[in-house]
Amino acid sequence: MKAWQVTGPGEPTDVLELVELEPPEPGAGQLRVRVAAAGLGLPDVLMCRGSYPLTPPLPFTPGQEVTGVVTAVGEGVDRSVGEKVMGVTAFYLGHGSFAEECLVADATVHPVPAGLSDEQAAGFWIPHLTAWAGLVERGRLREGESLVVLGAAGGSGIAAVQLGTALGARVVAVVSDQAKADFCLGLGAHDAVVTGPEPVAPRLRELLGGGADLVYDPVGGDLAEDVVTALGRNGRFLLIGFASGRWPSIHAHDLVVANTSLVGVIAGGQTAEELEHVHAELSGLIGSGRLRSAVTATFPFAELPRALQTIADRSVIGKLVLTA
Repeated sequence: MKAWQVTGPGEPTDVLELVELEPPEPGAGQLRVRVAAAGLGLPDVLMCRGSYPLTPPLPFTPGQEVTGVVTAVGEGVDRSVGEKVMGVTAFYLGHGSFAEECLVADATVHPVPAGLSDEQAAGFWIPHLTAWAGLVERGRLREGESLVVLGAAGGSGIAAVQLGTALGARVVAVVSDQAKADFCLGLGAHDAVVTGPEPVAPRLRELLGGGADLVYDPVGGDLAEDVVTALGRNGRFLLIGFASGRWPSIHAHDLVVANTSLVGVIAGGQTAEELEHVHAELSGLIGSGRLRSAVTATFPFAELPRALQTIADRSVIGKLVLTA
């Protein structure tokens, strides 16, 4: 089979090589999937650079998200060859979805929700599972509360904007230019704030009449350190990721005097039953029209390095997907 492998640390266009490999054999609790579409994200770029925590040993095939058809099952897997699924790959073992076939842990596999194409489903699960973990499980977002989403035009941000709106929050998108602001307003955000040389927090406090109830932060860095001061009383700041290149440095004293909370979020560790519940809830929101795909562009398999480089260069609005 054809597969893209990372051969050393660096930028995607420099370190990705197209090779021929034998299809991987699924172990216990795993299945092999013929890839129809694969979601692209910043973690794939970070794995190319060797800076992602779960980067496997070189050489390896990245790609966390997949939609496709089951071609083989391992011991203990109660699924059928030919079944269409979406799931999270065994990228941490080097068998990601940037290949003709990949490995997937059975615990992460779900049916494709009605109303989503293969491409849309491939870019759906991880961003929306992360948004659910942040807004519902960890942030305890309530109807009528205010939600500020940083990096709102990216794949993770789009999911949070849409889910927050669906849950009845007043959503404010924080983005880097007007085109991204217009995009987020079109997704349902109530307001959009474009960053610039001046701090964002004063504008957010004025807009929200005192401060935000919840901040969803996949960006980190200077922006997060600014926006944390825009939390209102009993506000919660969700640490999702560090697209800026570093986690924010936030002083405990500032949280204490404002009566606010810093909350870590990761889309992992749920039981199979919990994941089935999230899948059912998200599928219901798709069916009711309150959630839609975040995919804004697709790339053919041969153009993976260029596609990932657009993410690395931060020239993307929305979620990108690789097609077979």
